[in-house]
Amino acid sequence: MKLTHLRTNHITQPLGLFIRRPVFSWVAEDTTDKRQACAQIVVEAGGEIVYDSGRREDVSSLGFEAPVELKPRTRYQWTVTVWGDGGDTASASSWFETAKQEEPWAAQWIAADFADKETQPLLAKSFILPGEVESARAYACGVGIYELEVNGQKAGDEYLLPGYHCYDFHLEYQTFDITGLLRAGENTVGLALAPGWYKGDIIFDRYHNLYGDTMQAICEIRVKLKDGAEVTVPTDLSWKSYPSPVTFSNIYDGEHYDARREVPGWSQNGCQAQAGGVLPGTEKLEKLMARLGPKIVKKASFTPTVLHTKRGETVLDFGQNMTGWVEFDVSEPAGTEVVLTYGEVLQDGCFYRDNLRSAKAEYRYISKGEKAHVRPHGTFYGFRYVKVEGVSQVRPEDFAGVHIRSDIDPTGSIETADSRVNQLFHNAMWGQFDNFLDIPTDCPQRDERLGWTGDAAIISATACKNLYMPAFFHHFLHNVGEEQRYCKGAVPFFVPAPKAPDEAGAFWLSGNPGGCAIWSDVATMMPWAVYENYGDLSLLREEYPVMKAWVERIRQDDQADGGRGLWLRGRQLGDWLALDREDGDTQNPFGATSLPYTATAFYYYSASLTAKAAKALGHGEDQQEYQGLCETIKAAFLEEYFQADGTLKIPVTQTACVLSLFFGLYPDGKRDVVLEALKERIRARGNHLDTGFCGTPFLCRALSDNGANDVAYTLFFNEDFPSWLYEVNMGATTVWERWNSILPDGSISGTGMNSLNHYAYGSIVDWMYRNLCGLNPVEEAPGFKKAVIRPMPDARLSWAKMKLDSAAGTYQVAWKYVDGQLHGSVTVPFDCQAQLLLPDGTQRQLTAGTYVF
Repeated sequence: MKLTHLRTNHITQPLGLFIRRPVFSWVAEDTTDKRQACAQIVVEAGGEIVYDSGRREDVSSLGFEAPVELKPRTRYQWTVTVWGDGGDTASASSWFETAKQEEPWAAQWIAADFADKETQPLLAKSFILPGEVESARAYACGVGIYELEVNGQKAGDEYLLPGYHCYDFHLEYQTFDITGLLRAGENTVGLALAPGWYKGDIIFDRYHNLYGDTMQAICEIRVKLKDGAEVTVPTDLSWKSYPSPVTFSNIYDGEHYDARREVPGWSQNGCQAQAGGVLPGTEKLEKLMARLGPKIVKKASFTPTVLHTKRGETVLDFGQNMTGWVEFDVSEPAGTEVVLTYGEVLQDGCFYRDNLRSAKAEYRYISKGEKAHVRPHGTFYGFRYVKVEGVSQVRPEDFAGVHIRSDIDPTGSIETADSRVNQLFHNAMWGQFDNFLDIPTDCPQRDERLGWTGDAAIISATACKNLYMPAFFHHFLHNVGEEQRYCKGAVPFFVPAPKAPDEAGAFWLSGNPGGCAIWSDVATMMPWAVYENYGDLSLLREEYPVMKAWVERIRQDDQADGGRGLWLRGRQLGDWLALDREDGDTQNPFGATSLPYTATAFYYYSASLTAKAAKALGHGEDQQEYQGLCETIKAAFLEEYFQADGTLKIPVTQTACVLSLFFGLYPDGKRDVVLEALKERIRARGNHLDTGFCGTPFLCRALSDNGANDVAYTLFFNEDFPSWLYEVNMGATTVWERWNSILPDGSISGTGMNSLNHYAYGSIVDWMYRNLCGLNPVEEAPGFKKAVIRPMPDARLSWAKMKLDSAAGTYQVAWKYVDGQLHGSVTVPFDCQAQLLLPDGTQRQLTAGTYVF
């Protein structure tokens, strides 16, 4: 037996994570034993045992919450030992380190004493250490964006700090291990600041200073010397300031860097440049809290192909639409300006960026006449293509496309006999890679890049299979909860939600006080997806108040309209970007499905998920309350929208039928009537879909789960517009915002709202896992401790296989047709069980092991 994937609060060896109580998880593998008999957790600090669970049967690998009262700035080691039912055993150890916890700050916020608040500052301090360093930590935060340097070297491996979160409610600080960067004697620490999301232009109308008008930072360095002495170096009014060589920085427009303005050695000892002073910062110490989620790090690097267009442009093609930036080596004469302009697509073989709307997406560098390695510091881009100007000789080896994202790794993979399907899976995965940048954004490239809650809600189930998501989603849901409290139970269109300084922006900003179906349902859909896929009750317990508050907020509207069980209010967006409008206008984003119908269906869905959560948490009274609410909503829904024969009273759309089938909202015995109506609408569309955000995530599942698997495959395999494979055939490397973002002739379909890197329609991958390959979680045993494996193949696809490194261990499912006969194999991990259901009716109960059929 071997124990792997040891995590604390779902992060491997977290340094300075916000932790109230540690939750330990791991995976046991490489054993012939079937089940875990018992396990033991031992936690130590400073060589002393602070907690010992003892050898117990209830120590779960999915998440064991240890009742340890954590001390500030302390490293804890923990060891897990597992005993199998056949006598096999294994132990493994890991660690986590706390941040400041509730400890008061010795440091203060400081800002540069500049007359112009748009000037980006470099802040620095030199200090003496009177002995050799045993260990050292820096606890730091800066707004908008900061980087920490110690003795001329970047501290840590993360970027765009402190990330994007609800700055008006809390500010997350980071912990750095700087032991190796310090030395006995003189040292210098530096903080470079940029406007970022905090101060720079963001949101549609390019609001400036939405969170504050001053770039500022706080840093507290704690050093333990080998002789036992301790030294604290805080930010205070003794620090110095210099103007940064970054003369402009903006999330949407990019960055300008003038190397001639560099301050040599600004974060090193003996800097000779003339320095200015600092002022007290304006931010509040009480808003500071330790980081909540994974780091933003570099995850991949791409070498470009150099293109020369008919317009005379030199363009780098990195082959993949990605989030990040280009790093390059340059050696041009002093005063030469190098300009990189980023875009997603070529038009007529030439560079194009109009679909980025007002975002300039540039990087401008002015050379000082010396060779340099260059990268941005306070911005990022979404791109595949980069136009290069000002470089005398463009060589591919001098440029690298650097992909950055939150430090979350893939857990799922699907491969099939069809290369187009494989590319679709790739595109969906990369759409998530690119948009999981501290928060789940809608897109990474245009003048938006916001945490749209509807997109996040509908991708959450898919994301929890493709990637290891609990810490990332926990961070996002914390921010959702903060905005929800501000909105008195509602959830905004996007999170964080800056507060609008004028009425013009109040529709999108300032919290959307009424909430919106699907978008606000992230409050229930995301927590349930995390629990279903990872089985950690501590996370569900923390998010349950958010779920409950959202359902109660809808119920307020319901009660205001007579308490019938219908949701008739709210700023509803409905089946966003559906293609079923009677006027045929594919640029109008509002679909044809009734808004109250859609809203009430998701009212029911959120109430049902909250009832399930209450059951899992043992809240019996709440469970009964929300189950009763579900019954009330369903009865009202059926009376309002259905005839007794199962036909709809409202105009029939694909999405209306999908929601009815998927949520079970149809009259008793009338499922097939609704299913036939859906199939008829698909036939009327030429056997194509026309669904938007509401219907698409559930479309193929509603078909396959209700006896129309062949129709689901027909939609899945369509290659012309509108379909998933149409995008693949048009050369997409990520998922598009619209079904027709690019027209068949290669021209872009409008620029007003047309991203080529939106992950929402990548939710089809959930169907690929659950139906095409057949792996389904079980509500009563979440985290894949139990699974239902029900592959639903189709002869149009000769083979498929999947692998899921679930929270409980690695599942594998494979099937293929050989001479018309279905064959396959299934692997169930240690301490798990599965029910295998085959198309011919065969059923088998499986324990850990590999099986063939």
